[in-house]
Amino acid sequence: MQPPMRKVTYGRLAAILGALAMFGPFSIDTIFPAFPQIGADLGAGKLAMQQTISVYLLAYAAMSVVHGPLSDAIGRKRVILAGLAVFVLASVGCALSTSMPMLLLFRALQGLSAGVGMIVGRAVIRDVLQGDDAQRLMSHVSMIFGIAPAVAPIIGGWIIGWSQWQSIFWFLALFSSVLWVVAARLLPETHPPEARVRMRPAALLRNYLGILGNPRFVRLSIAGALNFGALFLYIASAPAFVLDLMHLDEGQFGWFFIPMISGMMLGAFASGRSAGRIDGVRLANIGFMCCGAAALLNVGYNLLAEAPRLPWAVLPISLNAFGIALVFPILTLAILDMYPHQRGGASSLQAFTGLLSNATIAGVLSSLVSGSGIALAITSSSFSVLAWLVWRHEQRDQRRLRTASAAQVMGLEPTDEM
Repeated sequence: MQPPMRKVTYGRLAAILGALAMFGPFSIDTIFPAFPQIGADLGAGKLAMQQTISVYLLAYAAMSVVHGPLSDAIGRKRVILAGLAVFVLASVGCALSTSMPMLLLFRALQGLSAGVGMIVGRAVIRDVLQGDDAQRLMSHVSMIFGIAPAVAPIIGGWIIGWSQWQSIFWFLALFSSVLWVVAARLLPETHPPEARVRMRPAALLRNYLGILGNPRFVRLSIAGALNFGALFLYIASAPAFVLDLMHLDEGQFGWFFIPMISGMMLGAFASGRSAGRIDGVRLANIGFMCCGAAALLNVGYNLLAEAPRLPWAVLPISLNAFGIALVFPILTLAILDMYPHQRGGASSLQAFTGLLSNATIAGVLSSLVSGSGIALAITSSSFSVLAWLVWRHEQRDQRRLRTASAAQVMGLEPTDEM
């Protein structure tokens, strides 16, 4: 039975969950304009600065497997508040860092705590809503969440314009402190004590192995991770793409992020409006078609252009973001619906898959291809193609299962007797 929603309205819940999902991306994108200043101050080169992203994401991925099951055991709200508190302290530590190792240590601590908003928030959505309503709320949260990568580098650029890089981390500490107060006062507990599952490490490991052993979960998670990877490659490569390839300055990151996130928000809006009107599988197929078109346009433009230039360099990326936003709620809800009693754990493992992919992209792949517009375009397009192939395999497998089930019901195939 679903917990009542008397304590908070739908709109307020969407705003709170969207804001909670924002503080993770904020801690990635806000510091992009400060890369040159941080590197000069701490004696770090471009490769070392890229590690501020990969270290954060690796820690995020490692802890993501704990956030969901912990919320299954002790409640969603407690885990969210604890994660926010740790994030505040980690942001303060980053602001006070005097060396690169010290900064990386506190960036890792940020990563360990930043996943609570997104991972536990997904479980909250599925706790309180079903079917099309859940898709609408997840789409609305995605719209709010999508604001973060657009405004974060702009805010970072403004801060760098009047202060030093440390002020960015003081801003993150303040932002997450305000979120803690809002969550403490307004966020309801959606996972009541009678529905909680005791957290036992051995049982948790067995549950995780069982989930990971489910081919459908693996296919859906990999499809989502690869599809978003096409976009995240550009996000992780934003300093090189904006400053080196498009020859913009630290205050002009918005020319890249605003069109991209506008596409994502428009896609999230379209997904929410389509809930109950267009079949989820069909909507996901439309999303993958948009991603494929964006890949062709991106590669074609970079083959013809001498160097990436506005606005044509960012328009295919915006279309790609639109397609991803159509696909994401469908894949996520399909995963959560597979495990109604382990939504936290399923959400954690889905996030872990995506984060591991993102950490590899940020720490390894981005530095290899971010020096060339065509290399970025081809690599990004490869992610989109691979995601579509995995999704196509998943749909083929589901059709085969439905056909076999229908045949058994009609008595066309023998069934094993137990």
